[in-house]
Parts: sequence; structure tokens; C-alpha cells
Amino acid sequence: MSNHTAPEQTPSALNSQQIPALEPIENYLAGHRTGKAEYIRQAFHADARIISFRDGALHSLTVDEFATRFQGQPQPDEAQRKRHIASFDVVGNAATAKVVLDYPEVVFTDYMNLLQIDGVWKIANKTFSAAPRTGAK
Repeated sequence: MSNHTAPEQTPSALNSQQIPALEPIENYLAGHRTGKAEYIRQAFHADARIISFRDGALHSLTVDEFATRFQGQPQPDEAQRKRHIASFDVVGNAATAKVVLDYPEVVFTDYMNLLQIDGVWKIANKTFSAAPRTGAK
């Protein structure tokens, strides 16, 4: 699982129920790594929302609106970007993941709720916080 999994969540520590639930998170991370929107669309349920509160306003995007931010190629500073799954929990057909995107100018903390629908795991929604780095350009 390379640098995507928190040290305490090694692949050997995951049970057979957790491994399939990680697939949408891995697709989400692949979308960020590659810049390819198709990974984002694979990760999220079609009805999912991406929600944040910043600059005094609530922002809510559809999956298609969010996917337009992915232009098909990695970002120029991709080599300096780090990502990992900080926590992951599965109970029955529901799961939650905390994903940290540690970028040169900002650290995003994503909270994902996932559901297994008709045997397929998808991200049902995402909320996130963005913390700009002090002194970032």
C-alpha cells in the first residue's frame, strides 16, 4: 500500500472485510497522484457530495464538479506531495476514513464516509478542512 496507509494499518493488519472497502480510497489517492478524473469518478458514488466550509461560506460540490479539478496529469509539485490514510474503520456495510493530503502549501484533512451498495464500496460523501502552511508561497 506504499505511502497511503498509516503505519498502524499495515496490509497484514487489515481483515478480509476491510480490504475491499479500501478500494475507493486507493482510487481517490490515485486521482490525486495522477490528476486523472476517472479515478475520482470510480471512487465516489454518483450522488456523493464534497463539502467544506471556508471563507465564511459552505461549499458543496457534486462528483462531476469535483472531478473537473483533475486535468489528466500530475501537479508540477507532485514529488513533494505526501498522502496517507490516518484512520480507517469498517463495520458491516459502512466505513469511515481520515485521509491526509500533505502538500507544500496546504494540508488537507479529508473525512470520507463509505458505503457498500450492492456489493460495491463507494465514497458516499467527503468533508474536508484545509490548513494553509505558514509562510507558503
